[in-house]
Amino acid sequence: MQDTYVIIMAGGVGTRFWPFSRTDFPKQFHDVLGTGKTLLQQTVERFDGVCPIENIYIVTSQEYKELVKEQIPALSYDQILLEPHRRNTAPCIAYACYKIAAQNPNANVVVAPADHIILKEEVFKDTIRVALGATRNEDILVTLGIQPTRPDTGYGYIQYIPDKLTVKKVKSFTEKPHLELALQFLDSGDFVWNAGIFVWNVNSFKKALNEFQPNIAEIFGGGDPHYYLESEDGFIQRAYQHCGSISIDNGIMEKAENVHVVLSNFGWSDLGTWKSLYEVSEKDANLNVTDGNLILHNTTNSIIKTPKDKLVVVNGLDGFIVAEYDGVLLICKKEDEQKVKEFVAEAKELNPKYV
Repeated sequence: MQDTYVIIMAGGVGTRFWPFSRTDFPKQFHDVLGTGKTLLQQTVERFDGVCPIENIYIVTSQEYKELVKEQIPALSYDQILLEPHRRNTAPCIAYACYKIAAQNPNANVVVAPADHIILKEEVFKDTIRVALGATRNEDILVTLGIQPTRPDTGYGYIQYIPDKLTVKKVKSFTEKPHLELALQFLDSGDFVWNAGIFVWNVNSFKKALNEFQPNIAEIFGGGDPHYYLESEDGFIQRAYQHCGSISIDNGIMEKAENVHVVLSNFGWSDLGTWKSLYEVSEKDANLNVTDGNLILHNTTNSIIKTPKDKLVVVNGLDGFIVAEYDGVLLICKKEDEQKVKEFVAEAKELNPKYV
């Protein structure tokens, strides 16, 4: 366990979850499920027993430093990595991996987003341990693949080579296919959803980064004299000025030959949208998911989340999102949820305080 580390990515804004998720208070810092714990707190607790708390690092944006510290007070400031600019997942993972490697060159690392839901936590831990066992001494990059339950066009897909091994070789990645292709993927039986959760040892990661993203490798390799010292912040400010924006999937996983997948089934959702929250939440007799002070009439298949200090009466809706937070009310058909990004752009033009 001492060589096991966890990197939690918690810097995103979660635009598709607007108006609940806002620039100054994104969804990972909210108690989205009404459990009494935020998504970030649930993510940290999920790794209890996988690694010690001092081996958990959270990468986030500079403006969320105190939010992270407030919600996870057990972390030292050395464990809260602050990005001066959002540059997608490759630079943020590189920063964390190089910093951890400077402390422990034998580190075996799990990388996970802060805003996922995992319903079967013990199954998740077992799956992570399988992946960690595979990467500890092998030069491989492992991702977790979720057994698909529907032809979802909002997820990336991984095709694997079917065999009897637990850790299977990856054949190809496909990002957000159209519906017909997603249906073909399900029919073929050798495709899984890309969960965006990765496992590798830091030496394998550095080797892959040097091969496929040498610029990023050079930038963060130059941080060895600064990590864990006062000069780290200044170094990172300079480093991010030279970083392009690229995802870890595009930057490494889709290019490397040594990528493997562990097939997983632990009640996963990436909670990217209102519809995904609807799907994982408990529903009432009319198939509504509700949170608020509500009177509902002739309303079905809807998700309604409003402030508890306001009485909201809804009549005659079927398949809608009704969400109010901090002065913004959204009423939108569930099937049109991909338009939320457009709404955010228009709201920002009206007044930046709305986003």
